[in-house]
Amino acid sequence: MIDLYFWTTDNGYKARHMMEESGLNYTIKPINLKEQEQFDPDFLKISPHHKIPAIVDHDGPNGETITLFESGAILKYVGSKMINRLYPDDVVSQVSVDQWLFFGSAQFTTIAQQFGFFMVRSAIDIPEAKSHYEELMKDMFTCLDLELLNREYIAGDYSIADISMYSDVRVYGVDKFIGFGAYPNLKRWFSSISQRPAVHKAWGPY
Repeated sequence: MIDLYFWTTDNGYKARHMMEESGLNYTIKPINLKEQEQFDPDFLKISPHHKIPAIVDHDGPNGETITLFESGAILKYVGSKMINRLYPDDVVSQVSVDQWLFFGSAQFTTIAQQFGFFMVRSAIDIPEAKSHYEELMKDMFTCLDLELLNREYIAGDYSIADISMYSDVRVYGVDKFIGFGAYPNLKRWFSSISQRPAVHKAWGPY
C-alpha cells in the first residue's frame, strides 16, 4: 500500500495520475495547503521542504517502508515498480525518458508555476513579468509541439515523461492562457492522454 500526500496542484495531479496509471493500491492523504498543513511536523518528516506530493510506500524495496518527495522522483519510482512499467528497462530508452522527465519537472513546471503566479495569483499587476513568462511558456509549447510532430508521445512510447508535463498542459492549454491554436501536435497528444481512464480518475473527486 502506498500513501499519497496530495493537494490539487499541478505536481499533486502528476503524482495522482501516476498512481492511477500504476494499478498499485494507494490511499490519498490530503494535505490542505490553504490550511498550511504542509508545515505539520509529521508531514515534514516525509517531505522536509514542506512540498506535495510525497509518498510513503509500506512495501518498498526489500520489504522496507520508504518515503519519497519530489514529483519527478515519485514518477520514476512508481513507474519502475508497476507491472506494466511506464519507465523502460532498456537503457537507451531510459535516456530519452529521463531527459524529458527532467525537462518536465525542472523546467516546464517551474516556468508554468511562475506564469500562473503572475497571470492569476499575484496581487500586483506586473505587465513585464506577464509578458516574460508568457513568452517562455509559448517557447516550451513550441518545443513540445515540434517534438511531437513525428511521434505519438514525447519519448516514443507513453511513459512518465508524458505524465510529467500533462497537468501543466491541461491547466495552461486553455484558451484564456496559451491555448492550442498554434500547437496542433501538442493538442493531439493532450487529447489522446485525456481519454485514458486513469486520467479521468486522477482529475476526479477524491
